[in-house]
Amino acid sequence: MMLTEEESRHTRATLNELQVEHRDLNLVIEHLVSTPLPEQDQLLIHRLKKRKLLLKDKIYHLESLLVPDIEA
Repeated sequence: MMLTEEESRHTRATLNELQVEHRDLNLVIEHLVSTPLPEQDQLLIHRLKKRKLLLKDKIYHLESLLVPDIEA
């Protein structure tokens, strides 16, 4: 499937936003994991990791849209 120029620009912008959020979440998780936390914060870490994984899946999907199909 070929994207129009406008769709491609929008996809790249969304991809960039998701990558930034993924990177930020990674930093927050690393910080939280490195400091002693009450039990309730473990739930927060779990939720953040789940969000990070969801972002990774969305990033992969958008990247696959931007790579043109290669015919064999």
